[in-house]
Amino acid sequence: MTTHPMTPADAAWYHMDGPANLAVVTGLLLTRQPLDFARVRKIYLERLLDFDRFRQRVVEVGLPLPTPHWQDMPHFDIDQHVHHIALAAPHNQAALRALVSDITSTPLSRELPLWQVYVVDDVEGGSALIMRCHHCIADGTAMMTVAQRLFDAEPGAWRHAPAPVHAAPPSHGAGAGLLAAASAAIDVVTHPQHTMETAKLVLGGAGMLLAELLRADDPQSPLKGEFAPGKRVAWSKPVAIKDVKAIGAQHGAKVNDVMVAAMTGALRSYLLGRGVDVNHTTVRAMVPVDLRPPQRMGQLGNEFGLVLLDLAVTKASADQRLAKTKAGMDALKRSPEPVATRALFDLLGLVPKALEDLSNELFGRKASLVMTNVAGPREPLYLAGVAIDRILGWAPHPGRQIGMAVSIMSYQGMAALTVIGDARLVPDPEVITDHFNHEFAEMLRKVKATPAKAPARKRAAR
Repeated sequence: MTTHPMTPADAAWYHMDGPANLAVVTGLLLTRQPLDFARVRKIYLERLLDFDRFRQRVVEVGLPLPTPHWQDMPHFDIDQHVHHIALAAPHNQAALRALVSDITSTPLSRELPLWQVYVVDDVEGGSALIMRCHHCIADGTAMMTVAQRLFDAEPGAWRHAPAPVHAAPPSHGAGAGLLAAASAAIDVVTHPQHTMETAKLVLGGAGMLLAELLRADDPQSPLKGEFAPGKRVAWSKPVAIKDVKAIGAQHGAKVNDVMVAAMTGALRSYLLGRGVDVNHTTVRAMVPVDLRPPQRMGQLGNEFGLVLLDLAVTKASADQRLAKTKAGMDALKRSPEPVATRALFDLLGLVPKALEDLSNELFGRKASLVMTNVAGPREPLYLAGVAIDRILGWAPHPGRQIGMAVSIMSYQGMAALTVIGDARLVPDPEVITDHFNHEFAEMLRKVKATPAKAPARKRAAR
């Protein structure tokens, strides 16, 4: 049966599953009106399967070391992936949290294509849709391409969505590295200035990555330790982007700066409640940075690097936290480190899993959580003719060191924070999201209570 090798970066993510930590992305849609399961199933059958990765399973073949390959699933059956269930009583948010927690704790079968969908009835009078997808299929940016294919911009509009862009099959075997080297050599001749700039970027990033690895490990805390098999999830109340911008305007900060600062304040309160000396500790987040080139837009797979961000948990003042967060986020945007970690993923995808696990453990000791941000659609979307009220997502926190991931996602002018944590280390992630709700409300209250500055001309006249 025909197989196609995974890209090295996707292979690295395939091997990143731990015994308790799964490299699986989870999404949740909430609707106020009930979804028709038959129509949802039909949409997934007609639209999702246009992406060949959702019809393929992963097999490991090749000599001397087997490597992950995509293989068309023989006798593919959509009903092994799309499920219809009902939410248990009392059919509220707490019951939905428990259901999502149970589902995210369950490994995906490696005998099948690595995704699952659950249409959930009886969710506060409406429905929910839970979708899980292994990270080797797609990163957050690529999943937005999948969403664009599945959802409609108008109710009842069975539009013909644009066909997905299919990637060319990657080169086979060890020769792929030689071909990449040859391509780089050609680029040196034809675009010497561009290549020199790229080389400086990669070397600079490698130097910063080495410096990060030489830093002291993040200390032991409720976020690091021995894992349990289960997961726990939570999500915050939605906050208006216009309110986030109002807070940021007084500090010259962006939307992401404000959301991360509010999350950091929530994390400070949580760790304080767990007995951590928050004034004398470090808490670093591992942050993905999108590096997808224009020619790869619309394709699945993984195209990002990672950078470590020091969270301002030692700052008791919200203004101080926001100032330090803004400085850290600004430095992150200028850092060449993501390019180096992206190259590291390509390398790890070519080595045995044991070596990859060793590298992941070394890198994972430097951080305490994963933090992601995905900009979702600004306009309302519809699934099977029903308006989607909220879109939430959870990134994985794979490996053996990091016990929690937080994600920030926006949709239709609103943003929310989600948390997924190891059931032993973070059994109560809803406490973190409650702290976030309070922290953001206090930041907004302070802004509204501060008189607006008079324009410069009026101040001069006075």
